[in-house]
Amino acid sequence: METLLLDSKTWLLVLTGAGVSAESGVPTFRGLNGLWEGQPVESVASPEGFAKDPLRVWRFYSQRRAGAAEVSPNPGHTALVEWERHLGDRFLLATQNVDGLHRRAGSQRVVEMHGNLFTTRCSNIDCKRAPFPDTTVYPDGTVPGCKDCGALLRPHIVWFGEYLDPADLEHIQGFAQRAVKSGGRLVFLAAGTSGVVYPASGMVDQARAMGGETWLVNLETTESALRFKHFIQGKSGEVLPKLGRLV
Repeated sequence: METLLLDSKTWLLVLTGAGVSAESGVPTFRGLNGLWEGQPVESVASPEGFAKDPLRVWRFYSQRRAGAAEVSPNPGHTALVEWERHLGDRFLLATQNVDGLHRRAGSQRVVEMHGNLFTTRCSNIDCKRAPFPDTTVYPDGTVPGCKDCGALLRPHIVWFGEYLDPADLEHIQGFAQRAVKSGGRLVFLAAGTSGVVYPASGMVDQARAMGGETWLVNLETTESALRFKHFIQGKSGEVLPKLGRLV
């Protein structure tokens, strides 16, 4: 297997997708076959679905919280923690996963692009209450309310039809720009994602345009793998611990 050299000149940007969490036992939307309780997944993962039936949405996310709390980080998560400790500020992890497993494993330089399952915020855009940690598994039939304005609370998740936080995208872009400006070696590695859709597709294109090395680790191969210079097929939990060589 190829080796990814992580030396004093390396700036490593990592993107993780659902495949990384799936190896810990976290169910994916694909695993739900696009349905939940016989309804399209969008019915519990969109502003329209929340407006129509907040009880169903909270039932779904409370079940996901209960399930995610029972799983543990896998060796892929642990490998990324070791890489971060070695590289320090020359490491950044962007994840599409909302289960919080990266932070539980020990990752600190993390951008949770799609939010966090264990964070809640007010659904009222005019409310000044900031998103807050919330591990509560709400009983069926419960929709929590905001103590500040009285509106309904919602999971702090980027749903279908919503935009990623521009600040997160700027953080990621800024990291890559600092790498290039420093004269270092920019490496972009995507793991547990096909690399087909945004943001993975956009990030690999940007990395290539900036002269960066591109790596993909994924269980399945797709045509998008051709956009990466290096492709290693396999489970991230098995590949990542063997991939990086710290020097």
